[in-house]
Amino acid sequence: MGSTLQLFLFLAAAIAILLGTGLLYLVAQLRGRLDQQAKAEMEAQHRLAQSLQVQERAINARLEQVSHRLNDGLTQSTEKTAKTMTDLRERLAVIDAAQKNIAELSTQVVGLQDILANKQARGAFGEVQLQDLVRGVLPASAYRFQATLSNDKRADCLLDLPNPPGPIVIDAKFPLESYRTIRDAKDDASLHDATRRFGTDVLKHVRAISEKYIVPGETAELALMFLPSEAVYAELHANLPDVVEKAHRARVYTVSPSTLWATLNTIRAVLQDVHMREQAHVLQKEVMILLEDVVRLDERVGKLQTHFRLTERDIEAIQTSTRKVTKRAERIGELEVEEGAAEEILPPSPSKPRLVE
Repeated sequence: MGSTLQLFLFLAAAIAILLGTGLLYLVAQLRGRLDQQAKAEMEAQHRLAQSLQVQERAINARLEQVSHRLNDGLTQSTEKTAKTMTDLRERLAVIDAAQKNIAELSTQVVGLQDILANKQARGAFGEVQLQDLVRGVLPASAYRFQATLSNDKRADCLLDLPNPPGPIVIDAKFPLESYRTIRDAKDDASLHDATRRFGTDVLKHVRAISEKYIVPGETAELALMFLPSEAVYAELHANLPDVVEKAHRARVYTVSPSTLWATLNTIRAVLQDVHMREQAHVLQKEVMILLEDVVRLDERVGKLQTHFRLTERDIEAIQTSTRKVTKRAERIGELEVEEGAAEEILPPSPSKPRLVE
């Protein structure tokens, strides 16, 4: 029994040792695992810290980029806004200037209406336009403004043309009141009456021009009535052809700014032709002098050609003499060669006794 107890105690001690060893082993394993886990956690925390640092740097860089872009955007937006405001102010200034111009134009239109409503002012307006047209086309010697005729009538413009046709008078007054009634007509009846009244006023003005400004022996057998409005001219020729025909029979012809410009250019061409005819004798004299110079030049060329022919004959004679001299020289050379050859062939002659003096 004692041995059994010892065995039991030995087994118990062995088991206790094994359990202690296993426990120690387990504790060591557990501690190693804990150390590894702590090391892994530390590495993970380190990697996490690095990752957080990288993300923080990336976030900071992105924030800097966003802030830079935002600043650039705000700067550009501010510049664009300032430029837009500047352009807006400039456009507003242009609009203000345009409004002022419109206001001034309205004032001028009202003034023009006042001018056209007054007969004297309307006549002055027509005279100014007439003067601008005439001065722009004709030379100063071809016209006179406010010229007084022998019947003490003053013409708005007198074109100084040679006979025929002679000086032509241009009158710058025109009937505008009756034309306005045509434009203001509301129905066919009022339009008919206004057109008839307009034709009557035009014929009255035509008769006045014919009586005042067609002076036999002083002016041409015609005169011009200047209408400084293309609309009035078109109305007259489109709807009142009988009035135009009666004016032509009275030798008074209506002209508008465009037709007067064409007429003045035709007159300028006529004046140039007259001036050329006046200078024809001068041109003929110069041409005759030029012809004499050409004849004289032809004679001198003939003499020079004769000299050239004589010179050519002299040159040919010199060449003939030169050829003869050359041939003679060649012959002489041939003779010298032949004489030298004969001396080489002949034997030497015997020496003659010398005489002693």
